[in-house]
Amino acid sequence: MRFDVTGLCGKSETCVNSCASTAPLYGVRLDGETLGMPEDYHLYSDLAPWFALITPPEHYEEEAAVYARLLTSGEIPVREVLELGSGGGHNASYLKHDLTMTLVDLSEDMLAVSRVRNPECEHVQGDMRDVRLGRDFDAVFVHDAISYMATEADLTRTIETAFAHCRPGGVAVFAPDHTREIFRPGTEHGGSDAADGRGARYLEWTWDPDPDDTWYETEFVVVTRDADGSVHVSHDTHRLGVFPRGTWLRLLDTAGFAGSVTETTFEDGIRVDILVGRRPL
Repeated sequence: MRFDVTGLCGKSETCVNSCASTAPLYGVRLDGETLGMPEDYHLYSDLAPWFALITPPEHYEEEAAVYARLLTSGEIPVREVLELGSGGGHNASYLKHDLTMTLVDLSEDMLAVSRVRNPECEHVQGDMRDVRLGRDFDAVFVHDAISYMATEADLTRTIETAFAHCRPGGVAVFAPDHTREIFRPGTEHGGSDAADGRGARYLEWTWDPDPDDTWYETEFVVVTRDADGSVHVSHDTHRLGVFPRGTWLRLLDTAGFAGSVTETTFEDGIRVDILVGRRPL
């Protein structure tokens, strides 16, 4: 399941108010500044403990197998992999069985969730646009967190981060939710329940106000139910990046990669373009 959500107002009583955030998101420029994700972005703070119910880890197994194949398709043996924007660590929970994963995310709350699921993995707080770990890896992976790069400048910086950490002969794999060629507006829904009575459901509505720019919007409504039966409803809007394949390939090549596109359709019918950058030996 590929999606990003936010929400939860944090009140203890049953709540049905709309908690739409007005805080700037990744890639949104105000007064000429490029701004990162604010600390009060709810999915990555308040809702982090609910992440596995909103998007269950088992939904990532098919995807992770595809990514593992691409990550190990370089010219060198692949053992050490850096994941940028690792979130709750769902992909890493599969990739770690054959690869040594180092996980970087902007949110300490999401890293805390991932540390419980993946205690054997190294976790580092950092921004994918400028983090520098001072060492390199056999491969670099950026899942759908790359979709928060809503400007070409931010996408460029993230690709440069991947190149800076990728060994010669290795690969970098990027999995945006959409490229411009395959973008389609639509709705999705899902969620799951826990044995203790807690549960979460989401509704996702994606649309593009202006197909001529580099971003689209996704509205999320998230409903969480506590074990005592209390229900919390929340709403948020995400601005996410969408770029043509040609832009991706140009930026990969400029960074020093040999870029290519792998088009994949998963069993649930979701069609994605996976971008692969190969660093020459």
